[in-house]
Amino acid sequence: MDLNIQKEQFSIAYVRAVAAVAGVKVLRNDVDDDSIDIGLERAGGCAPKLDLQLKCTAEPLPSNGDISFPIKLKNYDDLRRPTVAPRWLVTLFVPTDCADWLTVATPPTEVLLRRCAWWTSLNGLPDVDNTASVTVHLPRGNVFTPEALKAKLDDIETLFRPV
Repeated sequence: MDLNIQKEQFSIAYVRAVAAVAGVKVLRNDVDDDSIDIGLERAGGCAPKLDLQLKCTAEPLPSNGDISFPIKLKNYDDLRRPTVAPRWLVTLFVPTDCADWLTVATPPTEVLLRRCAWWTSLNGLPDVDNTASVTVHLPRGNVFTPEALKAKLDDIETLFRPV
């Protein structure tokens, strides 16, 4: 399998694992013409939904500060415009060798996924003069975890709660 396809599949598996722990269903789009790979939705209430653009890279992580990552201008423009469902860019960082992405312990009592994903919202960011790509910044504290996902869905639900 092509390495880029492996990265795509691994990032989907990572998001599915986070969503499962958070108790959130994963919605897959048949067509990615709007820079959305996966939707996440919690049942009940107003059924809050969050849309995700997934990226996966084997680039090294900086030792401190925000994490920079280039994305296509089309993705930047799609993710920064206002939409009903908020949108996050979720970028998974993995080791260079795909054999190091996942390890099953011996004896088999746990599975370790190496590195992790960070998220950011580009909503409301300005137009840029770039013609091909834009470097975005993922705050170091924005680790994509079940807790972060649940907190965002709680925020979305609060916006739609009747007064």
